Amino acid sequence: MQPVIYFLAITDWKFVKKIIIIPAFNEEATIEKVLSSAKEFCPDYDILVINDGSTDGTLDIARSFAFTKTINLPINLGVGGAVQTGFLYSRRNGYDLAVQIDADGQHKPSEVPKITEPLLRNEADVVIGSRFIERGSYRKMTFRRLGIKLFSLTNKILLKEKITDSTSGFRSYNKKAIGILSVNYPDDYPEPEAIYILKRKGLRIKEVPVEMTSRLGGKSSISVFESIYYMIKVFLAIFVLILRKQE
Repeated sequence: MQPVIYFLAITDWKFVKKIIIIPAFNEEATIEKVLSSAKEFCPDYDILVINDGSTDGTLDIARSFAFTKTINLPINLGVGGAVQTGFLYSRRNGYDLAVQIDADGQHKPSEVPKITEPLLRNEADVVIGSRFIERGSYRKMTFRRLGIKLFSLTNKILLKEKITDSTSGFRSYNKKAIGILSVNYPDDYPEPEAIYILKRKGLRIKEVPVEMTSRLGGKSSISVFESIYYMIKVFLAIFVLILRKQE
C-alpha cells in the first residue's frame, strides 16, 4: 500500500501552486544566470524576485525576463524584510509551496527537488538544504564555520534536534509555514532565528544534503566584524525567543 499512497501524494502535488522566492540586493552580476537556471530546472514554478532597494541593474535585468514576477522595494529592508515580502505575496496569492533561493548563485535550482521531496511525502513542513551533512565542494571560511557549529550546538541543547546548517537560506516551505512566516519573520540575519519561530509553532523541520557553490559574482555584504555582530545578535534573539511566552 505504501507505494500507492506515495504515488497519489506526488500526483496531487503536481497541481498545487509553487513559487520560487529570490531576494536580491545589487546582484546584477549573477541574477541573469540564477533566473535562467531557475526556469530551466523548475519550469512548473512561478519565479518572484524581491528587489531590495538595489542601486545597480538588478531590477532591470529581472524585469527583462518575461516569466519573472518582480516586487520593487523602494528602500533596502535587508534579507529578512525582502524574504517576508515574498511570504506575504505567496500567502495572499494562494501558493502551497515556496522555495527560497539566493540571488548570488550559491544555491543550485537543480537541487530544488531534494529540498521539496520531504514536503511532497509529508515528512516535513520546512526543509533546509544543508552544506554540511555530506562532505562536498563547498567551503566556508574558518571563522564563519565556527559560528555555524555554535548554532548547531545551540539547536541541539535548546531544541533537542540536530540542525547542521542553521544559516542556510536554501529552504522550502509548505502552506502552513508560509502563513506563519508571513506574519512573524526576523528583520535581518533571519535564518537561525526562524528555526525557533517555526519549532515553537510545532512545525516539522528536516535537513537534506545539497551541493552549493561560492557566489558567482558580486560581493558579500557581511564582513568579519559584521559576522561577529551577526552571531551575537542572533544568539540574543534566540534566547529572548526561548524565554518569551508562547503567543
